[in-house]
Amino acid sequence: MEWMESLLTIVFLSVLAYVGVSMLGAARWAFLTRALQSRLVAERQAVVPARFDQRELRGLPDPVQRYFRLALTAGQPMLGAVRIEHAGSFNIAESGADRWKPFTSGERVIARRPGFVWDGRVTIVPGLTVHVHDAYVAGEGTLHPALFGLTSLAKRQGRGDIAQDELMRFLAEAACYPTALLPSQGVQWQAVDQNSAIATLKDGEVSISLLFGFDEEGLIESVRAEARGRTLNGKVVVSPWEGLWSDYQQHEGMTIPMRGEARWLMPQGPRPYWRARIGRIDYEFV
Repeated sequence: MEWMESLLTIVFLSVLAYVGVSMLGAARWAFLTRALQSRLVAERQAVVPARFDQRELRGLPDPVQRYFRLALTAGQPMLGAVRIEHAGSFNIAESGADRWKPFTSGERVIARRPGFVWDGRVTIVPGLTVHVHDAYVAGEGTLHPALFGLTSLAKRQGRGDIAQDELMRFLAEAACYPTALLPSQGVQWQAVDQNSAIATLKDGEVSISLLFGFDEEGLIESVRAEARGRTLNGKVVVSPWEGLWSDYQQHEGMTIPMRGEARWLMPQGPRPYWRARIGRIDYEFV
């Protein structure tokens, strides 16, 4: 029947077009990812000292000293780079009812000069994927989602506010690569109380501060920024932000969290948008 042949032809061409778009998008996105990672590695600096010395903890706030004694092993080598694989869910709704979608990601982190490239893939519906770059490289921030890796849905890139927002992520996630939180790595600590302290990190002209909260055991439980940019209706608005860490485990002599959540602290209550578990983490020591 002619109508059946026509239908099969349309289906075949549609599938062929979808496969072609997917392959083209994946290739383009891989190229962009490699370019970001190459810039990241090009900015890499030597990590000094080569090993963690507990004498470095002298003068730090009590909860910070307690944390490092729990998270690190005396004399252990310092971290130079990290690779992390995440799996979890992402809330794509900017407001109103939550719309959680599954995602997977790979992340490359450099301890000095501080930087990272996060390459995420969010599945909106089966067969419809949004690729996302979230990065801090050479003093510049990047947040770039693209449908199939081809069509940009939004893009923030450069210095200024976006650079601060992304350096905040580097510092907040340092619970997963804890030697990066030491004073020798550029982090300055200020006492608040017995369960919290403020960490400040400067990279060139970019300077940020976050409030770290420690649980009863002494490990990092929360990280908070009073002002961080988020996209709402196509515009960037500033809101309080918080990251939560849990499920601590031992890896390579360090105690790190395996689960995390990021959320905006709205007047009506917290609005989580990122929940993930580390599926794999590989450390490169000095």
